Amino acid sequence: YLARQPSLRAVLRDPRGCEGLTGLVEEQVRVCQRQVEAMDAVKRGAELAVEECQHQFHSRRWNCSTLQGLQVFGKLAIQGTRESAFIHAISAAALAFAVTRACSRGELEKCGCDHKIRGVSPEGFQWSGCSDNLPYGIAFSQAFIDNPERSRSVSSSQALMNLHNNEAGRKALLAHMKVECKCHGVSGSCEVRTCWKVMPPFRKVGNILKEKFEGATEVHLKWVGSRKLLVPKNSRFKPYTAHDLVYLSASPDFCDQDSSRGVFGTSGRQCNRTSPAMDGCELLCCGRGFRTAQAEVVERCSCKFRWCCAVKCKQCRHLVEVHSCR
Repeated sequence: YLARQPSLRAVLRDPRGCEGLTGLVEEQVRVCQRQVEAMDAVKRGAELAVEECQHQFHSRRWNCSTLQGLQVFGKLAIQGTRESAFIHAISAAALAFAVTRACSRGELEKCGCDHKIRGVSPEGFQWSGCSDNLPYGIAFSQAFIDNPERSRSVSSSQALMNLHNNEAGRKALLAHMKVECKCHGVSGSCEVRTCWKVMPPFRKVGNILKEKFEGATEVHLKWVGSRKLLVPKNSRFKPYTAHDLVYLSASPDFCDQDSSRGVFGTSGRQCNRTSPAMDGCELLCCGRGFRTAQAEVVERCSCKFRWCCAVKCKQCRHLVEVHSCR
């Protein structure tokens, strides 16, 4: 819901304010009431999560379309699976990213740059400038996304799985902070170098979490001493780390539509006739075969540089074969 809103400002002017936002649970409404100015950043985080998820899975049977029209931060259509693990991780990371970016841009009253990073580094450069305040973004993400899980039942296997994957998403962002620097000196020399920390491009976070998705660990709930913990279902597997994704149940094949689980199936999806990978017609269409049709494509062609300073192109039309699953 948040990702589909053109702007939250009009919604939040409603007398009910935060309570009028569809899809928020009680704990999230309270966060909204405390920090109304942050809700546009929450919306951007939701949009970023959907966009990145659909980019990472665009050629697979499950292409993240189940997120559209559903609560990105609420109840998910595919509970307990590795797809659910990825959605939780990318959503938690995207919210931390968006709120941190809003801090650095001066959009939020309660935060700004991270001024705790000061002094001279072991490498000899001076910490200065506006370091991204990721600790604030992470704390906001934890309050907004984790607290609803904790209020359910922190001992339930589903809550433990979601909380672990939320944190794994944020750790993927935190672990890949990078340093940017600027040189100061006469004639471009670097007598003094000032540096600050910035977040990585979010595409990098998405790529990392997609790799974690591929290597996710299946787990089950087990008493370990006096605590309930998630442990690998196969005892021969090495223990997972805080950076890894975990899941509780095997995924459906996503071949056929199942409205009760938010699965749209692959019928009508375009496929690559010659590819042996997941985007190939054999795998994507689940053995049902595919249809081939002709489609007209318009492209720029015969481009020439004209002095000065423009490029003039013709429009060329040609037919291509388009393959789609039966």
